Amino acid sequence: MLALLHTSPVHVPVFDALRDAAHPGLELRHHVHAELLKRARREGPEAVTEAVGDVLRRAVAQGARAVLCTCSTIGAVAESAAAGVPVLRVDRPMAAAAVAAGPRVVVLAALRSTLAPTAALVEEEAGRAGRPLLLRTRLVEGAWDRFEAGDTEGYLRLVAEAAEAVTADDTDVIVLAQASMAPAREVARTPVPVLASPALGLAAGAAAARLGHLDPAGSCGGVSAEAGVG
Repeated sequence: MLALLHTSPVHVPVFDALRDAAHPGLELRHHVHAELLKRARREGPEAVTEAVGDVLRRAVAQGARAVLCTCSTIGAVAESAAAGVPVLRVDRPMAAAAVAAGPRVVVLAALRSTLAPTAALVEEEAGRAGRPLLLRTRLVEGAWDRFEAGDTEGYLRLVAEAAEAVTADDTDVIVLAQASMAPAREVARTPVPVLASPALGLAAGAAAARLGHLDPAGSCGGVSAEAGVG
Protein backbone atom coordinates (compact mmCIF):
# COMPACT_ATOMS: atom_id res chain seq x y z
CA MET A 1 0.00 0.00 0.00
CA LEU A 2 1.19 3.49 -0.89
CA ALA A 3 0.07 6.36 1.32
CA LEU A 4 -0.21 9.85 -0.14
CA LEU A 5 0.08 13.04 1.90
CA HIS A 6 -1.92 15.85 0.27
CA THR A 7 -2.57 19.43 1.31
CA SER A 8 -5.62 19.73 -0.96
CA PRO A 9 -8.44 17.26 -1.65
CA VAL A 10 -8.27 18.04 -5.39
CA HIS A 11 -5.32 15.66 -5.68
CA VAL A 12 -7.24 12.57 -4.58
CA PRO A 13 -9.12 11.88 -7.86
CA VAL A 14 -6.04 12.84 -9.90
CA PHE A 15 -3.85 10.20 -8.31
CA ASP A 16 -6.64 7.63 -8.27
CA ALA A 17 -7.03 8.09 -12.02
CA LEU A 18 -3.28 7.80 -12.59
CA ARG A 19 -3.24 4.63 -10.50
CA ASP A 20 -6.10 3.13 -12.48
CA ALA A 21 -4.41 3.94 -15.79
CA ALA A 22 -0.81 2.96 -15.04
CA HIS A 23 -0.67 0.99 -11.80
CA PRO A 24 -3.75 -1.24 -11.51
CA GLY A 25 -3.80 -3.19 -8.30
CA LEU A 26 -1.81 -0.61 -6.35
CA GLU A 27 -3.61 0.28 -3.12
CA LEU A 28 -3.60 4.00 -2.35
CA ARG A 29 -4.55 5.56 0.96
CA HIS A 30 -5.00 9.32 0.94
CA HIS A 31 -4.21 11.61 3.89
CA VAL A 32 -5.45 15.17 3.28
CA HIS A 33 -4.15 17.88 5.61
CA ALA A 34 -4.77 21.35 4.18
CA GLU A 35 -3.68 22.98 7.43
CA LEU A 36 -0.08 21.91 6.84
CA LEU A 37 0.23 24.10 3.75
CA LYS A 38 -1.52 27.01 5.43
CA ARG A 39 0.89 26.93 8.33
CA ALA A 40 3.92 26.39 6.09
CA ARG A 41 2.95 29.48 4.09
CA ARG A 42 2.62 31.55 7.27
CA GLU A 43 5.63 30.31 9.21
CA GLY A 44 7.85 28.46 6.76
CA PRO A 45 8.00 24.75 5.92
CA GLU A 46 10.14 23.88 8.95
CA ALA A 47 7.25 24.90 11.21
CA VAL A 48 5.29 21.79 10.18
CA THR A 49 8.11 19.29 10.68
CA GLU A 50 6.59 17.68 13.76
CA ALA A 51 3.06 17.62 12.33
CA VAL A 52 4.25 16.06 9.08
CA GLY A 53 6.16 13.42 11.03
CA ASP A 54 3.00 12.57 12.95
CA VAL A 55 1.03 12.09 9.72
CA LEU A 56 3.74 9.88 8.24
CA ARG A 57 3.95 7.69 11.33
CA ARG A 58 0.17 7.22 11.33
CA ALA A 59 0.31 6.22 7.67
CA VAL A 60 2.98 3.63 8.42
CA ALA A 61 1.00 2.32 11.39
CA GLN A 62 -1.91 1.78 8.99
CA GLY A 63 0.24 -0.37 6.73
CA ALA A 64 1.93 1.97 4.26
CA ARG A 65 5.07 0.52 2.66
CA ALA A 66 5.97 3.95 1.27
CA VAL A 67 4.60 7.50 1.43
CA LEU A 68 4.38 10.04 -1.39
CA CYS A 69 4.07 13.71 -0.42
CA THR A 70 2.24 15.58 -3.18
CA CYS A 71 2.81 19.09 -1.78
CA SER A 72 5.93 20.77 -3.16
CA THR A 73 6.06 23.35 -0.37
CA ILE A 74 6.48 20.74 2.38
CA GLY A 75 8.10 18.05 0.24
CA ALA A 76 11.59 18.49 1.68
CA VAL A 77 10.22 18.31 5.23
CA ALA A 78 8.40 15.06 4.47
CA GLU A 79 11.35 13.56 2.65
CA SER A 80 13.69 14.17 5.59
CA ALA A 81 11.34 12.68 8.19
CA ALA A 82 12.23 9.40 9.86
CA ALA A 83 9.20 7.24 9.13
CA GLY A 84 10.65 3.74 8.85
CA VAL A 85 9.56 3.43 5.19
CA PRO A 86 10.58 5.33 2.04
CA VAL A 87 9.12 8.86 1.94
CA LEU A 88 9.21 10.52 -1.47
CA ARG A 89 8.40 14.03 -2.61
CA VAL A 90 6.29 13.96 -5.75
CA ASP A 91 8.43 16.50 -7.59
CA ARG A 92 11.86 14.86 -7.27
CA PRO A 93 11.49 12.58 -10.33
CA MET A 94 10.29 15.61 -12.30
CA ALA A 95 13.34 17.62 -11.21
CA ALA A 96 15.64 14.80 -12.29
CA ALA A 97 13.90 14.63 -15.67
CA ALA A 98 14.20 18.41 -16.05
CA VAL A 99 17.97 18.55 -15.59
CA ALA A 100 18.32 15.61 -17.99
CA ALA A 101 16.38 17.55 -20.64
CA GLY A 102 18.87 20.43 -20.79
CA PRO A 103 20.65 23.08 -18.74
CA ARG A 104 18.07 25.85 -19.19
CA VAL A 105 15.16 25.21 -16.84
CA VAL A 106 12.23 27.50 -16.10
CA VAL A 107 10.14 26.73 -13.01
CA LEU A 108 6.56 28.01 -12.96
CA ALA A 109 4.66 28.11 -9.67
CA ALA A 110 1.26 29.44 -8.71
CA LEU A 111 2.23 29.71 -5.05
CA ARG A 112 5.22 31.81 -3.98
CA SER A 113 6.11 29.45 -1.13
CA THR A 114 6.74 26.71 -3.70
CA LEU A 115 9.36 28.57 -5.73
CA ALA A 116 12.33 28.26 -3.36
CA PRO A 117 11.81 24.57 -2.47
CA THR A 118 11.40 23.61 -6.12
CA ALA A 119 14.42 25.63 -7.22
CA ALA A 120 16.52 24.04 -4.49
CA LEU A 121 15.37 20.59 -5.59
CA VAL A 122 16.25 21.19 -9.25
CA GLU A 123 19.67 22.51 -8.19
CA GLU A 124 20.18 19.43 -6.01
CA GLU A 125 19.33 17.08 -8.87
CA ALA A 126 21.64 18.96 -11.25
CA GLY A 127 24.47 18.65 -8.74
CA ARG A 128 23.74 14.97 -8.21
CA ALA A 129 23.84 14.35 -11.96
CA GLY A 130 26.87 16.58 -12.51
CA ARG A 131 24.98 18.64 -15.08
CA PRO A 132 25.19 22.39 -15.77
CA LEU A 133 22.13 24.40 -14.84
CA LEU A 134 20.71 27.79 -15.77
CA LEU A 135 17.60 28.04 -13.61
CA ARG A 136 14.92 30.70 -13.59
CA THR A 137 11.70 30.82 -11.56
CA ARG A 138 8.48 32.60 -12.36
CA LEU A 139 5.35 33.13 -10.26
CA VAL A 140 2.07 32.86 -12.17
CA GLU A 141 0.43 35.98 -10.79
CA GLY A 142 -3.19 35.63 -9.77
CA ALA A 143 -3.34 31.89 -10.40
CA TRP A 144 -3.50 30.78 -6.78
CA ASP A 145 -6.36 33.17 -6.06
CA ARG A 146 -8.31 31.39 -8.82
CA PHE A 147 -7.45 28.00 -7.35
CA GLU A 148 -8.59 28.97 -3.86
CA ALA A 149 -11.81 30.40 -5.29
CA GLY A 150 -12.56 27.08 -6.97
CA ASP A 151 -12.06 28.47 -10.47
CA THR A 152 -10.06 25.51 -11.76
CA GLU A 153 -10.54 26.44 -15.40
CA GLY A 154 -9.25 29.97 -14.81
CA TYR A 155 -6.37 28.67 -12.73
CA LEU A 156 -5.19 26.28 -15.41
CA ARG A 157 -5.67 28.87 -18.14
CA LEU A 158 -3.30 31.26 -16.38
CA VAL A 159 -0.74 28.49 -15.91
CA ALA A 160 -0.99 27.49 -19.57
CA GLU A 161 -0.59 31.11 -20.67
CA ALA A 162 2.52 31.43 -18.50
CA ALA A 163 3.97 28.31 -20.12
CA GLU A 164 3.18 29.64 -23.59
CA ALA A 165 5.05 32.86 -22.78
CA VAL A 166 8.29 30.90 -22.32
CA THR A 167 9.92 30.40 -25.71
CA ALA A 168 12.32 27.75 -26.96
CA ASP A 169 14.94 30.50 -27.21
CA ASP A 170 14.63 30.99 -23.44
CA THR A 171 14.66 27.46 -22.11
CA ASP A 172 15.05 23.75 -22.75
CA VAL A 173 12.25 22.64 -20.43
CA ILE A 174 9.45 24.05 -18.29
CA VAL A 175 8.74 22.65 -14.84
CA LEU A 176 5.26 23.00 -13.31
CA ALA A 177 6.14 23.21 -9.64
CA GLN A 178 2.80 22.11 -8.15
CA ALA A 179 0.89 18.91 -8.78
CA SER A 180 -2.33 20.90 -9.21
CA MET A 181 -0.83 22.61 -12.26
CA ALA A 182 -0.41 19.36 -14.20
CA PRO A 183 -3.59 19.56 -16.36
CA ALA A 184 -2.28 22.81 -17.87
CA ARG A 185 0.20 20.68 -19.82
CA GLU A 186 -2.66 19.40 -21.95
CA VAL A 187 -3.84 22.85 -23.04
CA ALA A 188 -0.58 24.83 -23.25
CA ARG A 189 0.40 25.40 -26.87
CA THR A 190 4.17 25.46 -26.75
CA PRO A 191 7.00 23.60 -28.48
CA VAL A 192 8.93 23.57 -25.20
CA PRO A 193 8.69 20.32 -23.22
CA VAL A 194 6.55 20.80 -20.10
CA LEU A 195 7.07 18.56 -17.09
CA ALA A 196 4.49 17.88 -14.38
CA SER A 197 4.98 15.85 -11.24
CA PRO A 198 1.98 13.52 -10.64
CA ALA A 199 2.65 10.70 -13.12
CA LEU A 200 6.39 10.60 -12.51
CA GLY A 201 5.97 10.87 -8.76
CA LEU A 202 3.34 8.16 -8.55
CA ALA A 203 5.50 5.80 -10.60
CA ALA A 204 8.38 6.32 -8.18
CA GLY A 205 6.06 5.87 -5.21
CA ALA A 206 4.61 2.68 -6.67
CA ALA A 207 8.12 1.29 -7.17
CA ALA A 208 9.07 2.15 -3.59
CA ALA A 209 5.91 0.53 -2.21
CA ARG A 210 6.55 -2.59 -4.26
CA LEU A 211 10.24 -2.85 -3.36
CA GLY A 212 10.01 -1.58 0.20
CA HIS A 213 12.88 0.83 -0.51
CA LEU A 214 13.83 3.55 -2.96
CA ASP A 215 14.58 2.34 -6.47
CA PRO A 216 18.38 2.23 -6.88
CA ALA A 217 17.94 3.05 -10.57
CA GLY A 218 17.79 6.71 -9.57
CA SER A 219 15.54 9.58 -8.56
CA CYS A 220 13.00 8.85 -11.27
CA GLY A 221 12.40 5.36 -9.97
CA GLY A 222 13.18 4.02 -13.43
CA VAL A 223 10.58 6.27 -15.12
CA SER A 224 11.55 7.99 -18.36
CA ALA A 225 11.40 11.75 -18.60
CA GLU A 226 8.96 11.46 -21.49
CA ALA A 227 6.27 10.27 -19.09
CA GLY A 228 5.91 13.82 -17.83
CA VAL A 229 6.31 15.76 -21.05
CA GLY A 230 3.41 17.34 -22.86
